[in-house]
Amino acid sequence: MTTAITNWARNITFNAQRLHGPTSVEQLQRVVAGSGRIRALGTGHSFNRIADTTGDLVTVADLPRTVEVDTAARQVRVSGGTRYGEVGARLQAEGLALHNLGSLPHISVAGACSTGTHGSGVTNRNLASAVSAVELVTASGDLVTVKRGDADFPGAVLALGAAGIITHLTLDAEPTYDVRQTVYDRLPFESFRADPQAVLAAGYSVSAFTTWQDDVFDQVWVKQRVDEEPLPSTWLGAAAADGPRNPVPGMPPVHSTEQGGVPGPWNARLPHFRLEFTPSSGEELQSEWFVAREHAAEAFDALATVRSLVAPVLQICEIRTIAADDMWLSPAYQRDSVALHFTWVQDTPAVTPVLGEIEAALAPFDARPHWAKLFTTPPDVVAGLYPQFDDARRMLAEYDPKGVFRNELLDTYLPVG
Repeated sequence: MTTAITNWARNITFNAQRLHGPTSVEQLQRVVAGSGRIRALGTGHSFNRIADTTGDLVTVADLPRTVEVDTAARQVRVSGGTRYGEVGARLQAEGLALHNLGSLPHISVAGACSTGTHGSGVTNRNLASAVSAVELVTASGDLVTVKRGDADFPGAVLALGAAGIITHLTLDAEPTYDVRQTVYDRLPFESFRADPQAVLAAGYSVSAFTTWQDDVFDQVWVKQRVDEEPLPSTWLGAAAADGPRNPVPGMPPVHSTEQGGVPGPWNARLPHFRLEFTPSSGEELQSEWFVAREHAAEAFDALATVRSLVAPVLQICEIRTIAADDMWLSPAYQRDSVALHFTWVQDTPAVTPVLGEIEAALAPFDARPHWAKLFTTPPDVVAGLYPQFDDARRMLAEYDPKGVFRNELLDTYLPVG
């Protein structure tokens, strides 16, 4: 390649020799069948080398866009490179909705589902849990479909790109619904520590943000379906914001979805950011760890012991929840979880040692790191965090016996040989 390709944050420059942009599934099949090493390039919102390769990169963004809505079955079949914002707009026009969305509507469906992107909500499972069928090109160039109920389905949907290149997914939908979003300023840590559930279950989707500079959550974003009882203007010691907010300090509120308790369609409220704006400049790094929700207070206390190390390199920390699912490599596998998310300054040497301190503090809670973000947890520890880790390895070896979709990160953390 003559031009270097980087991820969105520009902390990763890919080692690929070639970039392919097939315009048909048949062309994609030929590219995969002729490659010794190949990885899919999504929207680039990973922060480690999970998408890297020394061979070929391929994007599915140039494949024909598909958003086929079946209103009777309440399903939608989408091409893998389609962004969630596009899917949401089409479903809303048809009177349907997805159960959950991530913070960014800009991410592709295939990339989000493959890496465990999750949104928030005590009753909401991650985005991949809506998938009922996945179509992918395997290492031999064959196009296969894996459906819910198939033995390998729990491993094939959230497979970190190691089972094949996803061309289409079928997602479950439900009747559309409206959401109101209210932001609360300066919720005391002591309110959260006394009863995390009272905060995290206050709405359909809740995110609590802190800079760890003071003993408060600077903002708590409460997204309620309109049939839920509205919260009062003063809540648990926090006050409703007097204007729009952006969760990242210093970033313009205009980038954020509408707040102030104004009802609107699900797809315009569940994300934090609007599709029509780039949410930030990409000058950041990200990490995230998942612990069982029952340990929310204790895990929070553990983070407090390292806050003096965290705060100097932190932009914002977000705490949210995700319901348990049954996908073998999901960080929320069989465990209702609290997700502890960190947006860092873009300074890898300064951030890296802090990751180890956080992991040591969270070790008693079997914290699972997000596969596509920065972490330093040893491979043997990661393997022990997933009850069906060996099933995932077995499945991936069967789908890709020659290691076509492998890379250094997968060989380290998910070896199949």
